[in-house]
Amino acid sequence: MKVLLAKPGLDGHDVGVKVLAHAIKAAGHQVIYTGLRKSIEEIVQKAKEEKPDVIGLSILSGTHQVLCEKMNDEMKKQEVEIPWIVGGNIPAEDVTELRKTGAREAFPTGTQIDAVVKYIGELK
Repeated sequence: MKVLLAKPGLDGHDVGVKVLAHAIKAAGHQVIYTGLRKSIEEIVQKAKEEKPDVIGLSILSGTHQVLCEKMNDEMKKQEVEIPWIVGGNIPAEDVTELRKTGAREAFPTGTQIDAVVKYIGELK
């Protein structure tokens, strides 16, 4: 699996996504990390270029709903059909709404890294 990990918005905390990247690599998958503070447009463009099997958004800023709505809109606008997931500082009660917004899956606060890696491995 080829996984594109991204940090949308102004959130400058990337330790969690880097730990996730290492775990995904250790599971035998390829990881592309876009770096901090990327716009949704930049992330979708990078996905078009890299053609990953899945896109993972890491959001700790509390703006997950707005960013996920924008992600869904931009994916449609650029006609990109790659599944995407979201994790980070997300209350469990927001998971259902994020799925409705277009995320294949949403991982709330407290999700174990192994659970995310397992999910990615089962996406085939």
